[in-house]
Amino acid sequence: MGGIIWLASYPKSGNTWTRAFLHNFVKQSDSAYDINKMNALSSSDNGHVWYEEVLGKKVKEATHEELTKARPLAHKYIHDQTEGFIFLKTHNALVNHDGVPLHTPQFTAGAVYIVRNPLDVAISYSFHMDMTIDEIIEVMAEKGYLFPTNEKSVFQIQGAWSEHVYSWTRRPNPAMFTMRYEDMLNRPFDVFGDLVEFLHLPRDPLRLRTAIDLSSFKQLQKMEQTEGFRERPKHAEKFFREGKAGQWKTDLSVNQIKRIVKEHGEQMERFGYLAEAEAFLRNPVASRKAAMAI
Repeated sequence: MGGIIWLASYPKSGNTWTRAFLHNFVKQSDSAYDINKMNALSSSDNGHVWYEEVLGKKVKEATHEELTKARPLAHKYIHDQTEGFIFLKTHNALVNHDGVPLHTPQFTAGAVYIVRNPLDVAISYSFHMDMTIDEIIEVMAEKGYLFPTNEKSVFQIQGAWSEHVYSWTRRPNPAMFTMRYEDMLNRPFDVFGDLVEFLHLPRDPLRLRTAIDLSSFKQLQKMEQTEGFRERPKHAEKFFREGKAGQWKTDLSVNQIKRIVKEHGEQMERFGYLAEAEAFLRNPVASRKAAMAI
């Protein structure tokens, strides 16, 4: 493959974990790859540096319209500066904004999409953004949601959680690999193995197992604790918080679960999340007790 390979997800769905795995797999070392040096093979699609290169001025001096028009130029710049392929992390939905694609097709080699149960996303995202879960549920439901330009990133069009998921997965595409966060946890050897095959990398069992172990959540937490992580928001205690699935059964209220299911049920069903949520809601007291006992 050559060009941009998008690592796409709604926020807090396993994107950084995937990047860590890919660096450990490609770099092949006996020690975990430094999470603060993950720009060797990957970067973010909305980093200021790309836009300032093509704009010839600081992002803070540019208008929203100028940033919109600069996006495909930034993608071209990234593409032209890269030998082979580069992974670009993106939280943008696969849509156009003011007539401009958020992911420029002619510089794209492929995409990896990571999806996570929105019930768990709500918990993780609330900690990440220092917002209440109820506030995050509103953000996740807001169609066309725009995350504004800030001191680190150019604006992103996330959309609602369902919009985001549907935009990337609405039709089969041989140039895109989709994986669930929960399967990454429960079947890492199979899922990450399929990922490296999609990327035309060798599915070597020892190399695969080593990369999985070196990018485990415990390993990432340990590295963040000892070395820090530059992508951690200033207000957040830590970036790698839990790395678990199913916390919604104990941490969300029944009304919060109902709100998320009502808003996102169609896409939840597509990815196997709805049935468990509906079963929980049929008998929430017993379901919560069972979850707490695990």
